[in-house]
Amino acid sequence: MRLLLIGDIVGKPGRQIVVRRLSGLIEEHRLDLVVANAENSAGGSGVTPQIYAELTSAGVDGITLGDHIYRRAEIVPVLKAKTNIVKPANYPAEAPGREWMQLTARNGHSVAVISLLGRVFMRPVDCPWQAVDRVLSEIPPACKSILVDFHAEATSDMQLMGRHLDGRVTAVLGTHTHVSTADETIFPGGTAFQCDVGMTGPYDSILGRRIDRVLETTRTFLPTHFEVARADVRLCGTIVEFDESTGKAVGIERLCIRQDNSKASRSAKEAT
Repeated sequence: MRLLLIGDIVGKPGRQIVVRRLSGLIEEHRLDLVVANAENSAGGSGVTPQIYAELTSAGVDGITLGDHIYRRAEIVPVLKAKTNIVKPANYPAEAPGREWMQLTARNGHSVAVISLLGRVFMRPVDCPWQAVDRVLSEIPPACKSILVDFHAEATSDMQLMGRHLDGRVTAVLGTHTHVSTADETIFPGGTAFQCDVGMTGPYDSILGRRIDRVLETTRTFLPTHFEVARADVRLCGTIVEFDESTGKAVGIERLCIRQDNSKASRSAKEAT
């Protein structure tokens, strides 16, 4: 079985490449499930009900978010009503949204998905390690396939979470930094891991935003609007192959699709 986590979708350019390419990727890579981090999909910050509908109509089965989850207040009713979108599980219980979701893959198999927020260099949140242990105790034992999207800044946080969950979940994949890391691996217990799966959006930018605007504010301290950039749009993410009977990963592969090039840049790593 094969699942894809699409890294942080940034603005309209990121959404457009997902809409245009995802159906072909599902067929080409035999994807059974697609999850996307959409916390930057609305003008670079937050997500709206319209964007939720756009992405799910394009073939995204589940949506994870992050520290910008409530930047667009209109998403709150969606977070309360829909079963295929989650908040970080270490947010307060009173915060709107589900702590985990159970998705049905194209082959009929169930996959649980958890979103977590890191602590180092991030806004204060509850302990992600305690939160994930609590959520795992709620997931039915029959659901052995579990994806964790760890939205974190520091690689130390990411690696600790991967080791903490090794053998207990199918994959721990990072988002938030918008930079794809080359550390994809499968830990001894059978958990696939990567610090960050990268960004889906314009790469001629500073993390998806216009270079001139970010430079001006950095150099002068004068506030500018960090508009979403437009050039060199790519769809980036990571594919994990796993045994659905055990939930153990058997392969992990980085994926990067350029908008102006039909060929994908891939790096595969198999378990030995």
